[in-house]
Amino acid sequence: MKEHTLFDNTETAFALKSDSELERAYFLFKMIANEPLVRIGTAVTNFALKAHLPVKGLIRATVFDHFCGGVDEEDCLPVVEKMYDKGRVSSVLDYSVEGKEEEEQFDHVLKKILKILDFVDQKEAIPFAVFKPTGFGRFLVWQKKTEGTPLTKEEEQEWKRIEERFDQVCKKAYECDVPLLIDGEESWMQDAADELVAKMMHKYNKEKAIVYNTLQLYRHDRLAYLKKLHEEANVYGFKIGMKIVRGAYMEKENDRASEKGYPTPICESKEATDLNFNTTLEYILENLNDISVFIGTHNEISCYQAIELMRKQKIVKNDPRVWLGQLYGMSDHISFNLASEGYNVAKYLPFGPVKDVMPYLIRRAEENTSVAGQTTRELDLLSKERKRRKL
Repeated sequence: MKEHTLFDNTETAFALKSDSELERAYFLFKMIANEPLVRIGTAVTNFALKAHLPVKGLIRATVFDHFCGGVDEEDCLPVVEKMYDKGRVSSVLDYSVEGKEEEEQFDHVLKKILKILDFVDQKEAIPFAVFKPTGFGRFLVWQKKTEGTPLTKEEEQEWKRIEERFDQVCKKAYECDVPLLIDGEESWMQDAADELVAKMMHKYNKEKAIVYNTLQLYRHDRLAYLKKLHEEANVYGFKIGMKIVRGAYMEKENDRASEKGYPTPICESKEATDLNFNTTLEYILENLNDISVFIGTHNEISCYQAIELMRKQKIVKNDPRVWLGQLYGMSDHISFNLASEGYNVAKYLPFGPVKDVMPYLIRRAEENTSVAGQTTRELDLLSKERKRRKL
């Protein structure tokens, strides 16, 4: 394998895309590259959905189908099977309905995750399940728990139900032998989630990692947290599962820190974040007997580093304790080229009703606009592949 040119192979990267899908991808990233356009598009889309204008078909045919697998599990299957059969890339079904606040909706999400676990059980192409902590309980309850603020009687009951929901899905994942990725969220609710996830690891990760927490490594305190958890795991005899990502709430984190006058938990620069990510990755791969990892990154340098570290540690490419992952609709040049080399690769495949998944899609578009170089790289590669096909 030629080092540092692996991700330039556009023929492998876009082998699954028809000419019309390639054109759609090019068009979408052209749009996303234009910040004012993203803002206007977001406002217009939100308005159209709230006013019940007939735009679902248009959204579905463009941005939704590019970044999402479908409206439900069954709807995702053709995408899942195509990626796995033709590209050896697995899928993680991500029910991407956000920001609900009622008990009835939390129960609905619980049922959905249990159903997904049943659905993916025995499906080689879908090796993980995933959920967000706030899918199971109100943000405010998580926040009060993290801050150590006393809960009201009602909130105590809510917290009990959150714990029960967590235990139900983790137990189910354990019984189905399907690893479960638990997403990271804002720092002011995360400590409570960390504690609860660690409790589940104690219980269900005795033989191997079933329950995975998430480290958002734009936070400078996360490696220290992992090392502390590692000590705990050695004392109590459980395995750690960790998804590592750079993080998704940076502006929100910095804004809140300056507004409330506390030091931001975010690394001081992009370089410091990259260093934190790479150091943590190295720590995990050096301790693979204790820690399994899902490396969630769109950063090519981090992927090359993972390859290099695995080689150094003599970790085989398809070791089941090491996975690399990207979001569906992005970084196909990373996912499909890594998979073609024999690494374990999974795409996060968001799904859900069109109107409910829009907040997720809007965040994707805004993140792409704000990540310097990401959209440019996508456009360059799509452009290169269009030329290659014409020739």
